[in-house]
Amino acid sequence: MSQELIPVNIVLADRNYRLKIAPSDEEVVRRTIKTINEKIIEYKTEFAGKDMQDYVSMVLLWYATEQQKPTNNQVISDQTRQKIDKLNQLLDKALAGSESSSL
Repeated sequence: MSQELIPVNIVLADRNYRLKIAPSDEEVVRRTIKTINEKIIEYKTEFAGKDMQDYVSMVLLWYATEQQKPTNNQVISDQTRQKIDKLNQLLDKALAGSESSSL
């Protein structure tokens, strides 16, 4: 069963947009828009004299770069995976040793 989309009005870089999104996505969309608009204001303060397209481009690059960074969960997952692999190797050695001693 498909979920009904709801219309939302957002303001991004001083422009209004009307989107249709899933109700479950509304909070994430609004939080993302807030983050982007705050970053635009920060860049306007830091890099005066640019136009809005420049600020939006800079924020887009920043946001895309942030999405590529590993999160703590990913780092922990990688560390956990390495530990599990090490335990598997130790178990394989232990099992191989017990098989040869029982023969």
